[in-house]
Amino acid sequence: MAGHIFDRWFKTITDADGKTVRVRTDRHGVGLRYQARYLTPDGQRKNKSFPDGQKRLAEQWLSALQADVARGDFIDPNASRTTFQEFAEKWLASQSGDPNTRASMASQLRLHAFPRIGSCQLGSFQPSHIREFVTQLEETGMSGSYARVIFSNVRAVLSAAVEDGCLRRNPCNSRTVTPPAMGSRRVVPWEPSRVFDVRAAVVERFRPMVDVGAGCGLRQGEILGLSVDDIDFDSGTLHVVQQLKLSLSKAVFAPPKGGKLRDVPLPDPVADALQEHIKRFPPVEIKLPWMRANGQPVTRRLIFSGPNGGHVWRTSLNEDHWKPALAKAGVIPKAKSREHAAAREHGMHALRHFYASVLLDAGESIKAVSEYLGHSDPGLTLKVYAHLMPSSRDRARKALGLALRQKSGH
Repeated sequence: MAGHIFDRWFKTITDADGKTVRVRTDRHGVGLRYQARYLTPDGQRKNKSFPDGQKRLAEQWLSALQADVARGDFIDPNASRTTFQEFAEKWLASQSGDPNTRASMASQLRLHAFPRIGSCQLGSFQPSHIREFVTQLEETGMSGSYARVIFSNVRAVLSAAVEDGCLRRNPCNSRTVTPPAMGSRRVVPWEPSRVFDVRAAVVERFRPMVDVGAGCGLRQGEILGLSVDDIDFDSGTLHVVQQLKLSLSKAVFAPPKGGKLRDVPLPDPVADALQEHIKRFPPVEIKLPWMRANGQPVTRRLIFSGPNGGHVWRTSLNEDHWKPALAKAGVIPKAKSREHAAAREHGMHALRHFYASVLLDAGESIKAVSEYLGHSDPGLTLKVYAHLMPSSRDRARKALGLALRQKSGH
């Protein structure tokens, strides 16, 4: 990278006698004297000024800059002065993909990151700043999982800053930085009796949703988006190929979470419940955009529909049917008014936990359970459900007990 030190107070000229002499410029004594001028790797002209008496410092700074370029570590000094909030807002505006994800990330950064680290210049970030940020998140009392989402968003922004040459390395990746603690809360699956009680309390129109959730492990959005064409009753297979979700408050069809299309076994009781439901409430053709509000419209024959023939809205299902069923079954307190208390741990996701617990207790492999649940990898499944797997001690006791009973029978 070419560069030189320019003296703004003096210039060299040739006088009438042909001699080279230094004379004062019009700027003599005004402002910073020395200017380190250089070209960035992409050809832009940049400079940094130094006061009178600091020519050596300017030369050292320029030499260090040239060494960074040679190593591939060049950081634009001007870009490094950009604040975290300024860079994050520009980065968010350039993101494509799911509008919901982008809106959620923007909201989380605005509420929890910008007030704490938004004014910090990118070039000033150190691991200590991130450690303090994590501590502040944990002190708010928010759940560990939510704090980790916020931390991941900050890490993504800083990774983009590194790629754009505004930051040398991401402080979130330092060995001294630990993401927010997840906490010790474990999944406590429902007992079969609770599943049956809640199912009985749900109105007839939506009762088979409980069968599909508990018997096939589908997410709520996947249940709402289940089409009659996705069920193969002959082979006993349910194809999970889409979900019904909201994109910026607009209903759309979309692939399952993480794009994980999958086939899951269809138990006979679930198949019987669905066939009976289809006779009682024939599938309804629903036309919605694909992926986002302005996406290509697609038509699906949905198994579950609202009383007026449209698709089922998640909020209406939860508030008007699911929570009242939970209260009727004694899972949550009965509401004195129409509003029920929050019941996050008893949402329809509890049916997925029940599904996983039954399979693991039956000895199904963690890999198979992960595939049926549509998890990104078995490690995630193991992290959530490891405590539900039969221990080696339990397996040894049962195996030895069976062997000894067989021996004593002779």
